[in-house]
Amino acid sequence: MNALQGVLYLCATPIGNLEDITFRAIRVLKEANLIAAEDTRHTRKLLNHYEIHTATVSYHEHNKLERGPELINRLLQGQTIALVSDAGMPGISDPGTHLTQLAIEAGITVIPVPGANAALSALVASGLDTTNFTFVGFLPKTKKKRRELLEQLVKQPYTLLFYESPHRIKETLKELETAFGDRPAAACRELTKKFEEFNRSTLLGLQQHFAAVEPRGEFTLVVQGAGAGPEPDLGSKDEVSLPEAVALLMAKGAAKKDALRQVAVDRGISRRDVYQAVLEAEK
Repeated sequence: MNALQGVLYLCATPIGNLEDITFRAIRVLKEANLIAAEDTRHTRKLLNHYEIHTATVSYHEHNKLERGPELINRLLQGQTIALVSDAGMPGISDPGTHLTQLAIEAGITVIPVPGANAALSALVASGLDTTNFTFVGFLPKTKKKRRELLEQLVKQPYTLLFYESPHRIKETLKELETAFGDRPAAACRELTKKFEEFNRSTLLGLQQHFAAVEPRGEFTLVVQGAGAGPEPDLGSKDEVSLPEAVALLMAKGAAKKDALRQVAVDRGISRRDVYQAVLEAEK
């Protein structure tokens, strides 16, 4: 690498709460020659909060092919550039990956400055398995491509992480349930913000929740994977008792009320009957 070349820093920014930024990130943003931001107006709010006066330039999905080479030229001339997205780590579900690839191809040093991330924040608070997981991000826009991707994920044994907007969350939950069945899941919204909320249920339970409560804010969906072995047959009264069926669903992360409802649906009986059976077993 030429000693005169600059450095590209990939700086994580808060996903909602402005306090979720590291001392290192603040220093890098102050010392950089330029900040490349997904939305300069959005980023300016953060910069003003921490009295950072570094110049900014836009770098987003619609101008990356033109702006990317311009930024690489600046780096080759010895400038230091901090790349930020609107929230979280640049390069995750945004065009940051493209600039990173250009920099690496040009022999420029790329340094990550880690911080807040919506997917991992949702995962650790979901109550679902964190041992292994697969980040999916936003599903494809066309129904055909979404269906093809979900078919590939049906047998994925690891916990699945999705990003979704409030106006699409209902449709996405329905598509996930159609593809995967009614698995334990958590809908995490407005992470780190004032109205942060975790709805831990099943895919069907979440659909029922948002049928009654209008979804607001950006969502991260955490869905249980297919698991290493075959799913137990909850429809067989001879093989699995009602209390055992409820316990199996709860062990996978479902709330008790959702497990009771799901078993009732699977068996074609009333929720009250399932509840009474569980009560008797607990006695």
